[in-house]
Amino acid sequence: MRTIFMGSAAFACPSLDRLLSRRDVDVIAVVTQPDRPRGRHLAVGPCPVKSRIQPLGIPVLTPESINAPDSVAALRACRPDLMVVVAYGQILKPAILALPPLGCVNVHASLLPKYRGAAPIQWAIANGERVTGVTTQFMNERMDAGDVLLQRPMDIGGDDTGGSLHDKLAALGADLLDETVSRLLAKTAVRVPQNEAEATLAPKLAKSDGRLDWRLPAATLGHRVRAFDPWPTCHCEAPAGSGRIVKVLKARVERGAAGTPGTVLDLSGDGPLVQTGEGALRLVAVQPEGKKPMGGADFARGCRVAIGDRLG
Repeated sequence: MRTIFMGSAAFACPSLDRLLSRRDVDVIAVVTQPDRPRGRHLAVGPCPVKSRIQPLGIPVLTPESINAPDSVAALRACRPDLMVVVAYGQILKPAILALPPLGCVNVHASLLPKYRGAAPIQWAIANGERVTGVTTQFMNERMDAGDVLLQRPMDIGGDDTGGSLHDKLAALGADLLDETVSRLLAKTAVRVPQNEAEATLAPKLAKSDGRLDWRLPAATLGHRVRAFDPWPTCHCEAPAGSGRIVKVLKARVERGAAGTPGTVLDLSGDGPLVQTGEGALRLVAVQPEGKKPMGGADFARGCRVAIGDRLG
């Protein structure tokens, strides 16, 4: 089966590897994002999928716009039977969706119709979900709104971060894609329309999403600390107005007091205890700007923050 794979992010690599391992699938081309500035020093480099595929000699297409006429013509010339899309980063328009006879199949990291969008893994944790999963779907013109093929749930562990859950779901997504392709080849695939009334969104994350709003409940902030690890990483000013940014790497929900949100209640134990809109948050591991990660207790001993100060 002549197959075009479209993907960019690391989440897509296990699915790509699974397709490459099948004898009944011929990956004739890989479409991914152009090289971009990456990493701390913003050096221009390839995305994870391009790095993975380059040594294999499979043709790689990196159009700025996949829907441009020349891009569509290049895909048509490949004569694909199937297109598989995983964490690619561009919306496909009807001219592309209509190309492969078997359709365009997407692997998405949620139990659709919940968490449609760019950051389903992080928002599931941030919203306190206990279960998430992966979905394979036939793509249509709307984002993550196509008919469902298969789904597999996965529990969200109490210690799961955005990073750890990403890796688990990427592996589960590869398994689900493998089964989906087998059903497509056997012509036993069943498509189920999504229930629009149950749809929720998972918008793309911005750096500002990591700023801790101490007016929120401690439980919500605790979920966000886990969800936004490793990016955008939760952070605050310590103290407010100082301009000194501190990343919060690990936190624990505890009882608070009747005080102003953001107020430092205690500097003993595992780290600073900060009042929130409901309860308090113990900063167990942090990284002050320009320094290495450290335990909250070490930070409390060396920081210029006192009980009664407010964090921004």
